[in-house]
Amino acid sequence: MFDNLTDRLSNSFKALQGKNKLSESNIKEAIREVRRALLEADVALEVIKDFLDRVQEKALGLKVAEGLNPSQAFIKLVETELTDIIGGENKTLDLKAQPPAVVMVAGLQGAGKTTSIAKLARYLKERENKKVLVVSADVYRPAAIAQLEVLAKQVEVDFFPSDIKQKPEKIVAAAKKHAQQQFFDVLLVDTAGRLHIDSEMMDEIQTLQKKVNPIETLFVVDSMTGQDAAHTAKAFADALPLTGVILTKTDGDARGGAALSVRHITGKPIKFLGVGEKIDALEPFHPDRVVSRLLGMGDVLSLVEEISRKVDHKKAEKSVKKMAKGQFDLDDMREQLLQMEQMGGMEALMDKMPGMGQIPQSVKNQMMGGVDTKRMVAIINSMTSKERSHIKLIKGSRKNRIAKGSGTSPQDVNKLLKQFEKMQKQMKKMGGGKMQKMMAKMAGAQAGGEMPAGMPDLSKMKLPGMGGGNKFPF
Repeated sequence: MFDNLTDRLSNSFKALQGKNKLSESNIKEAIREVRRALLEADVALEVIKDFLDRVQEKALGLKVAEGLNPSQAFIKLVETELTDIIGGENKTLDLKAQPPAVVMVAGLQGAGKTTSIAKLARYLKERENKKVLVVSADVYRPAAIAQLEVLAKQVEVDFFPSDIKQKPEKIVAAAKKHAQQQFFDVLLVDTAGRLHIDSEMMDEIQTLQKKVNPIETLFVVDSMTGQDAAHTAKAFADALPLTGVILTKTDGDARGGAALSVRHITGKPIKFLGVGEKIDALEPFHPDRVVSRLLGMGDVLSLVEEISRKVDHKKAEKSVKKMAKGQFDLDDMREQLLQMEQMGGMEALMDKMPGMGQIPQSVKNQMMGGVDTKRMVAIINSMTSKERSHIKLIKGSRKNRIAKGSGTSPQDVNKLLKQFEKMQKQMKKMGGGKMQKMMAKMAGAQAGGEMPAGMPDLSKMKLPGMGGGNKFPF
C-alpha cells in the first residue's frame, strides 16, 4: 500500500531541498506537489483540503528546530498532521464486557467480510489469548455459512451452526446463549452483505444491531475502491453505531486513498488492515507507523514485532550457534529463507527499514540481487541431505538433476551456491566471539525497538542510481 504515494511525496519534498529557510513561495510549491500526490492516491477532496489548510497554516509560522533543515522541518509537520488526520493512535477492540463480548461485522458483498472474521478470530485467539466462537447470520448467501464453517476449522476456532431458514436475530440469540454456557470470551457475528446499500438492508441490520447489542460493530470495506470506500463507510456509520473499520485488500492497493480518507469522513477509527490473502494477514492499524512508512522512514517497531512473533527463536538460536562454529550449511540457509518468506519476503522486510522508501525500485532490486526466496528454497529442496552438507559434491550432473527437480536452470543453481559460499566466508570472518556479540546487540535492539549498533546507516550509503549518493531527508 502507498507505493505510488510514497514516490510522489518524495518528489514533492524536493521543492524544499537546498533552501535555507521556509518562505511562503517555497511552502506553496511543496504543498502544490503534495496536493497532486494526494489526488493521484484517490484521497477524498474534503480530506485533502482540510489537511493542506492545516499544513499551510502551521508551515508559515514554523520555526526550524536546531539540527533540522527546512525540508526536514516541513516533512515533520506533514508527518504530524497526516498522523492526526488518519487517527492519531492505534484504537484496539474494546472487549471489556461480561463474556461473551459480542463483535458484529457488517459490509458489502465482495469486501472480504467473512474472511476478515476468520482472520480476526485467529488474531484474538493467538495474540489476545481469547476463546472465540463464530456464527453466520447471513441467510441470503447460502455459501456464506459453509464458508465461515470451513474458515473456522482452518483457524481452529469454534463454529456455531446456522441455517438459511432461520431469522438472523434468532441465530445470534442462540449463539450468544451457547457462548455464555460454554464460557467463550468473544462471539464474532457475520451479517448479510449486499451488492449495494439499500433501505431494506439498512433496516435489517439496524434491527439486528438493536437485538444483539454488540460491544463492537465493525465495518469491512475494500480499500481498492479508493475514496468510494470512505463514503460507503460513512453511509453505514450514519445508520449504525459503528465502533471501527477493517480495511481489506490493502496489499493490492498502491494508492492508499481509502486509508487516508476513512477516519476523517466517518469519524470512526480504522482498527485493522487486511494485508494479504493468508489467514494470518490481518494487522492492527497504527496511524503513526503507517505515516512513517508512507514518508519513507520505515517501520522498525512493526518489523521488530513481526520478527519476535514469526521467527522460531529456538531454530534461530541453533543457527547462530552453528554460524559461530563455522558449521552453517544449506539446511540452515533454507530455514532462514523460509522464515523470511513467513514475514512476506525480502521486499516486505526492506519496506519496513528506515530510508528504503526513498530508494527507487530498480535500486532495491539491485540490492536484493534478484533474491527469489521460493526459487532458492525449491533448489535446496531438490538436493540430497549429503549435498546440503557438502556442496563440493555438487558438480555438473548433480547440478542438472537439481535444476530439473526444482524447475530452474543450472545457472540458477550456480547462483545460489555462490551466494551460499559468500555467506559462509562472511561467517568465518566474523568468528564465534564477534557473531555472539552481534546477536547480543540485535537482541537488545529488538527489546528497545531500535536498529542495532553497527547496522549500516542507509542515509550515508552510496547506492547505484542515486546520483553518487543518497539524499534522504531523515
